[in-house]
Formats: sequence, C-alpha cells, structure tokens
Amino acid sequence: MTLFDPEPDSGEEPRRASAGSPRRDSAGSPRRTLIVEADGGSRGNPGIAGYGALVRDPDTGRILAEKAEYVGRVSNNVAEYSGLIAALELAHSIDPDCWILAKMDSKLVVEQMSGRWKIKHADMQKLAAKARSIVNPQRVKYQWIPRELNKDADRLSNEAMDAGTAGVPWKPRAGADTKAAAAAAVLEAASSPAPAAAPTGRLHHTEIWVNDFAAAEKSLGWLLERVGYVRKDEWDSGASWQGAEGYIVLEEGPDVERGPYSRKRAGLNHLAFRAGSEADVELLARRAASHGWTLMFADRHPHAGGAEHYAAYLENEEGFEVELVAG
Repeated sequence: MTLFDPEPDSGEEPRRASAGSPRRDSAGSPRRTLIVEADGGSRGNPGIAGYGALVRDPDTGRILAEKAEYVGRVSNNVAEYSGLIAALELAHSIDPDCWILAKMDSKLVVEQMSGRWKIKHADMQKLAAKARSIVNPQRVKYQWIPRELNKDADRLSNEAMDAGTAGVPWKPRAGADTKAAAAAAVLEAASSPAPAAAPTGRLHHTEIWVNDFAAAEKSLGWLLERVGYVRKDEWDSGASWQGAEGYIVLEEGPDVERGPYSRKRAGLNHLAFRAGSEADVELLARRAASHGWTLMFADRHPHAGGAEHYAAYLENEEGFEVELVAG
C-alpha cells in the first residue's frame, strides 16, 4: 500500500513514500506511519452511545492497540468525534512523532477535520479542537471508508454501548492482543478525572482588531487553522477560531481606529503558538510564505530567541508577528 506525508499547499509537490520507505524527522531518524480507525454510535441519536478506536500497523494489518468506551446519552456525531480523539491518543501513546492516516466511515468528521466543511455546532467545534490538540494536524491525514471496511471499530463501539446498557465497564475480548489491553488501561488511567482546578487564570479569548479582515483571514486565519484552531463563528466584519482552550477573534469594524499597525507600540507585540516538532515548524514556515508571511531574523533562524529556543518568527504584510515554537 502507499502512505503519504500531509500534502503541502504552498506549491510544493507532495512527497509520497511506500510503507517500507518511512519519512524522517528533524534528527534524520525514520518517522513511522500508523493507521487509526474509529467509529461511534448512538442508539436513539441522542441515546445510549459509545465509541471504538484502534491503531493498526500499515505493513502487517495487525491491531496494535484498541479501546472502547460508553460515553452516556449523546448524539452519533459526538460519539464519532470521541472515537477519533481516543484513536489519536492511542497512536500518540505508541509513537508521539508518527504520521497518522485516520480512517472513518463518518463523512461529516472526515470532511470537517480535513477543513473542507465548516463546523457550526458548538459541541463539534470543541471536540474538533481537542482532536487537533492531541497530534499536530500537519501529521494527520483523513480518509473516508465505507462502513463494511470499518468493522473492527464498529464492533468496538457496539461493545461499548452494550457495556453501557448493562452498567458495566467495557473490557477487551478474551484473547485480544495484550498490547491493546495494556495501552487501553494506560490511557484509561491517564484520562481519569482529576480534581477540578479553579477556573481562574486561564486565557478565555483574544480579540485582534484589524484594518482589513479579508487580508487577516488569508494570512492569520490560515495560520490559526494550521496550528490546531477550528473556525467557530463568522459575521460580516470578522470571525472566531476555537482552540483547545480559549478562542481567537479577528475583526474589523467602525470602532477600529484606522492607521498602520505597529507591534512596537505599547500593547500586544506578537502571538506565540506551539507548532509541533522542529521539522513541523520548518514545514509550516515554508508553507506560510505562500500565504502572506515572511520569515523574520533569517540570519539567526531558528534560534533567534536563544540557543535553547527553536522557533520561527513570521511577519505578515500588515506587520503582525507570530512565533511558531517547537517542542
């Protein structure tokens, strides 16, 4: 079979590689590809719901890890997204630097996570943002598959719903891969509810006023989506993008005092985002050049912020600065 890197949108030719020719990370080590499959169901929609998630080796087809969980009375779409999140978490627990090919029979989730369909429902926006926060979105490709090719994930989601109906926790089948059971147990422990933290001190949202929303949307809006934000709401003079925590607004309007932007004036100087590995930062910085961004401090890149700090500093045509931080 043929697996592939996330396709560039900066005019670069997409690189394709066979499963036996893994890509390499910034250190030159082979970066493996894992396949994840996920499904979710709701008996009643909304009703008793559960998801199934698994990770598959692309060369052998063997299931490396699997998980299922009852998620209460929710809609089918919420269950589908919950399955995707669990699948990405499983893959990340196996190899945090891998490429991921995510296969699902939900056309809605595949098209929304691929960025081709807008996400209008608030619950879906939050779940999509959470999914994008688990693994750098540049390292995940989404593929729709017919339901008959998603039987293992479908089986797991039905097992989860059966367990929920019976009031018992889901358990792996007898004789199932012990690695799968161990990985599921680790993730179950890691996802156990922790004591609630006080909801203060966290950034709720950031609102950026711009002279030209259309131009800001093409550069800054594009970049927000590449680092994991999901477009949330939009209106005539602006839009908002939801992150894993908090959201960012770009807006122009009659209250904006017209004039050239300068980050050197008192006020906000720049935004800094975690952007994945060093290789992820370099790839995104290259692609950004086709969307109105210029690399700053080129003579000191990628350590313009210090010898121990790997980052790309970008400036758009209006002079707004964004920092993409590795690690």
